Amino acid sequence: MSKKLRTKDLVKLGWPKRAAGLAITVLSASFKREAEEWRMATLSNLLAHPDSFVDDEKWGGVALALGGTPAVATASYHKPEVRKSPGDFTIFDSDAGIAPNAVQQLYDAMRLPVAAAGALMPDAHQGYGLPIGGVLATVGSVIPYGVGVDIGCRMCLSVFDLPGELADNDQSRLASILTTQTAFGLQSQDRPNDHPVLADETFTYLPKAKELLGKAAKQLGSSGGGNHFVEFGKVTLPEHNAFNRPAGNYLALLSHSGSRGMGAKLALHYTDLAMKECRLPKALKSLAWLDLRHDAGREYWAAMTLAGDYASACHDDIHARISKSLGERAIVRVENHHNFAWKDTLPDGRQVIVHRKGATPAAKGELGIIPGSMADPGYIVRGLGNPASLNSASHGAGRHMSRSDAKNGITPSSLKTLLQERNVHLIGGGVDEAPTAYKDIRKVIAGQAELVEVLGEFIPRVVRMA
Repeated sequence: MSKKLRTKDLVKLGWPKRAAGLAITVLSASFKREAEEWRMATLSNLLAHPDSFVDDEKWGGVALALGGTPAVATASYHKPEVRKSPGDFTIFDSDAGIAPNAVQQLYDAMRLPVAAAGALMPDAHQGYGLPIGGVLATVGSVIPYGVGVDIGCRMCLSVFDLPGELADNDQSRLASILTTQTAFGLQSQDRPNDHPVLADETFTYLPKAKELLGKAAKQLGSSGGGNHFVEFGKVTLPEHNAFNRPAGNYLALLSHSGSRGMGAKLALHYTDLAMKECRLPKALKSLAWLDLRHDAGREYWAAMTLAGDYASACHDDIHARISKSLGERAIVRVENHHNFAWKDTLPDGRQVIVHRKGATPAAKGELGIIPGSMADPGYIVRGLGNPASLNSASHGAGRHMSRSDAKNGITPSSLKTLLQERNVHLIGGGVDEAPTAYKDIRKVIAGQAELVEVLGEFIPRVVRMA
C-alpha cells in the first residue's frame, strides 16, 4: 500500500505550506476512499488551476490559499433550467440490491434538460456525477463526469491453449510472471515505450493532451490503483461454445485498468471547463455538460477517444509481455470499455450520446467481460441488445461496502483465510478490495438475464493489485 500523503510531500511538489496543510485536511475528511491516482491528479489540477476550484464546496478554501479568484462570467456562461421531475428510466435490480443513493443520483441526472433516457445496472452504487453502473443518454452534449475520471477503463481477457489447472498447480511461476511484468499505482514500466498510440495526431493538435504525452509514454503498460488488477485464472468453456473450442478449462489472463494519469488529468481539465460553462445547482454541478457543437465539447470528445485508445494500448502491452513470458499466444481475446461515451440512436430515432459510467456495452451479439472480485468468478458474456438498458449491462459485482467501511469492518486475517480457502494467491491488494466488500456476482448476473447471455466463466487464482 502507498504511504500516507503528508503536508511536506505537497510542499516538495511546489505547494505553499498553508495551502498544502489545508489540502491534506480536505483529503482526510472527504476523500479517503479515492484512489491515489485520482487524489494526485486532483491536487495537480488544483495547484495549476486554483481559479476553477474557488466555488467548490470542499476545495474552495484551498483554492483561495493558492491565490485563486472567483470566475468571471463570459459569453459562454449559462445556467440551464433543471426539470422538476425526471424522465422515465429503468432499474435492473437483483437480489444483491441497489443502494437508494445510487437511484437518487440517476434520478437527478434524468432531470437535466439534455437527458433523453437512462438505466441503472444491478451492480450500481454511488459515484461522482452519475452512479457507478449508471447509463445516461443525452442530446447534443457530453458530461465529462458521466464518463468518469478513469476515461476508457476496460477489461481484457486472453485465453491460452494451456490447461486451466496450471492456475491451481503452478501459482509460484505465474506469480513471478505477474511480479516482473506488471506495475501499479504511481509505478511505471522501467523501459522505453513505443506503442503506435503515442504517435496519435491528437497529441499534436490538442494542447492539453500534448502536455501529457511524456506521462502517457512513461505509464504505458502499467495499471492503476484501487480495484484495478492483472490476474491469472481458469476459464471454463461449455460444449458448443461461441469460440469453437473444445469444452474444458483453459489458463487465462484477465486485466482491468484505464487511461492512467493522462486520462485523469484530461477528465478533470474538461470537467472544470464544463462547470464554468454550465452552472448547475450545487447538488448537480458534477453533471455539467459540454455542447458538442462548441470547441470545448469537440475537444473533450477527441481527448476521450484518445484516452480510450491509450487504455486499450496499455492492455495490449500487458498481455503481449505476459504472453511472451508464457511462450504462448492467445486463442481467444475479449475486450470492452466500461467508462466511455458512444454516439447512438434511440428507438424513437433521436441521435444521442450514451454515457456508460461503470457499465458494459451489451448491444446484440457484442462480447464483454463482467468480473466478480479477487476470489469470485467473472463471466464472458454476449449482449442481447435490450433497448431498456440502452444496450448495457453491469461492469462487475458492484460494491456494497465503501472502502472506509471495508477497512474498518474486514480484518487482514479474515481476508487471508478466505483467500486460502479459495486457493487464491494475492500479490498486493488490501481489505478494501476483499470479496466481502462486493455484492454477490452470481446474484448480479442473475439480475440481468434480459441483458446478456453467459458464454463462459473465469475463476481467479493468482491476482496482482496495487
